[in-house]
Amino acid sequence: MADFGGTDLETFRTSAREWIAANFPAALKGKPNPMAGEERGGKPSAEQEAWRKAMGDKGWGVPTWPAAYGGGGLSGGEARVIQQELNRAGAYNPIGGMGVMMFGPTLLEYGTEAQKQEHIPPIVRGEIAWCQGFSEPGAGSDLASLSTKAIDKGDHFEIDGSKIWTSGAQWADWCFCLVRTDTSKKHEGISFVLFTMHQPGVEVRPIPLIAGSSPFCETFFTSARAEKKDLVGPLNGGWTIAKRLLQHERSGLTGAGGGLGSGGKPLEQLAKEYVGVDEKGRIADSDLRTRLVNNAINWRAFQQTAVRAMMEAKGNAGPSSATSIMKNAGTQLIQERQEMTLEIMGHQGLGWEGEAFDKDEIETVRAWLSGKATTIFGGSQEVQSNIVSKRILGLPDTTQGS
Repeated sequence: MADFGGTDLETFRTSAREWIAANFPAALKGKPNPMAGEERGGKPSAEQEAWRKAMGDKGWGVPTWPAAYGGGGLSGGEARVIQQELNRAGAYNPIGGMGVMMFGPTLLEYGTEAQKQEHIPPIVRGEIAWCQGFSEPGAGSDLASLSTKAIDKGDHFEIDGSKIWTSGAQWADWCFCLVRTDTSKKHEGISFVLFTMHQPGVEVRPIPLIAGSSPFCETFFTSARAEKKDLVGPLNGGWTIAKRLLQHERSGLTGAGGGLGSGGKPLEQLAKEYVGVDEKGRIADSDLRTRLVNNAINWRAFQQTAVRAMMEAKGNAGPSSATSIMKNAGTQLIQERQEMTLEIMGHQGLGWEGEAFDKDEIETVRAWLSGKATTIFGGSQEVQSNIVSKRILGLPDTTQGS
């Protein structure tokens, strides 16, 4: 569907606003998505479940995905209107996770029709949680050196090995996984398979982090089973699929959490509450005021650039290497904003527990600690810079010697 413009888009905005008002539970207004953070896995409330079902049935959790698989089938312009109206209503998108950010877009490009029909609709409805089996203890930045094996057993693959930093594995129903199916080749010996996490031979061990709770896990496979029908793409052709999926991942990692402070409040409002205001009603600390303005300008420029990159990518097969630039820029801006949040809160930004600190203050401190991982996961700053230097700037690969 082509982008609506002018009056047509405003007509759609009116209908979207009315639908959200009729379906979004008032009890959830202004509250964060309970399935988006590190505390996932708990039983959702009746309101949360009703909102997930409404958005899933409507297809608006993934508004631009094809309607044939349950998506909204909408244009990019309409999708932006939906997000704007959700923000206006104090509502969150309850459909997300790795299935939406990474796996779904990749399967839509590389999957068979049967695979799309089986796996995409549950993602659209928010019924299935996915995790990513890529990194291994000896294969992080050099992912292609992975050693987890998939042995052909006729009608299925038998998987043995381990993965690490498997985000959300403790909550996941399914895993999209890179496995070695040919030991004689490096990149050309890797396949992309899917399998259920609810089976014998899959063991998950959460990894505690400094922030307390953690989405990261070690995952061990002992004769785990992946059906032949769940091989995505050709045998030994998984590296190409993995590269595309990582582009989707980097694109998705750049947009979260840039504009809010403690308790979901805009950072400028938080500064007025904690630091105070001068006689003109401005944030009292002029240096802080300047830095907040600069960060806000940079964040707005980043958001506009991200939209432009998304529109330019519409004419291509998918995200480009420019996602590496956006990932680096976005995560640095988010970390900068988190640092300023703690500075604004002063000694109240040092709380871990206890009656002296409220829930929002404690969560903000833990989010700041968790945020240190954003410049590492999804490909570290150094990995992204190497991609930019080689694939965008055309510089020589110095790691290969002279």
